[in-house]
Amino acid sequence: MRHHPSIMSDWMLLGLIAVLVVLLLLTIFAFAVYSGLFTEVVVSAGSPPVGSITLAYKFRVGPYGESGQLFTDGCSISSKLCSIGVYYDNPHTVSPEKCRFAIGRILSEGDAKPSEEQIRRFQKYGFKIFTFPTPSHVVMASFPFTTPLSIHLAVNRVHPALDTYIKERKLCAHPRIEIYKEDRIYFVCPLARQGDFYVPEMKELERKSRAAAEAEDTQTDITGADTMSETSSISIEATTDSRDTSVATSVLLPFPTSRGREEADNRSEHSYSESGASGSSFEELDLEAAADGEGTPGLLLTSGYGETQELTDKWTKEPIAAERGEE
Repeated sequence: MRHHPSIMSDWMLLGLIAVLVVLLLLTIFAFAVYSGLFTEVVVSAGSPPVGSITLAYKFRVGPYGESGQLFTDGCSISSKLCSIGVYYDNPHTVSPEKCRFAIGRILSEGDAKPSEEQIRRFQKYGFKIFTFPTPSHVVMASFPFTTPLSIHLAVNRVHPALDTYIKERKLCAHPRIEIYKEDRIYFVCPLARQGDFYVPEMKELERKSRAAAEAEDTQTDITGADTMSETSSISIEATTDSRDTSVATSVLLPFPTSRGREEADNRSEHSYSESGASGSSFEELDLEAAADGEGTPGLLLTSGYGETQELTDKWTKEPIAAERGEE
């Protein structure tokens, strides 16, 4: 009988612990739901949710995980402004150390102008100023931004949905732009003039990459020409009469080289920033939205993209993208 109170107290303690564990799990579950755990991700194409943007940003090459510190840097300068992230490479196929991105704060939108004081404050801490125009058409989605957990849920749920939407419709949509505005995270992928959304540092990297590729192509052409010249010389020396000499000399005609260059020109004309896939166009997206009764109204009828392409290692496939965007 003396041990009876002790046993009862042990059971009461265990019961209290069990209740606390259940309450803790329920709290975590409710927190996850509030953060957007079961929020449906709806991807659509149409007019963008934002207009032109003037931003203060820092550009980096490296793992996207390092973007968190840049967000913190921008927020520490002005906590009232909206954050923005621009991601140029696909992190699932590009090695982390080669991913390129720009992180910053939105100084103004639309016709509004940023104050000189804001510009000086951000420039003092190493930020640069750039303006994105209003994109004409975009692939877009949004996600609740209620807690820090919302960011992780959005990254793991929205980006795969965007990938699926773009791949199924064989569209050309890049770069990936994330805008953290009030209680929503907006994901925007421009469908045209993607080069306008390349910050100067990104354009410079693309120029260097393009120059290196052209130098390599030139070296290949020279090597091929030397080989062809040697082959032609041997053919001419081995020929005895004028008729045979004429046939051998015909090897010197640059038909193969011209054909290769024509093919290269054709490939450059269908860069990833200008072409998506056969059969997909803004017009089809408009008809699809009208048939489903969903999507954004007012989507203009525009000519579509050219040849078929799958998702590549980079959301920007070729360096020429930035150059053509500038033009």
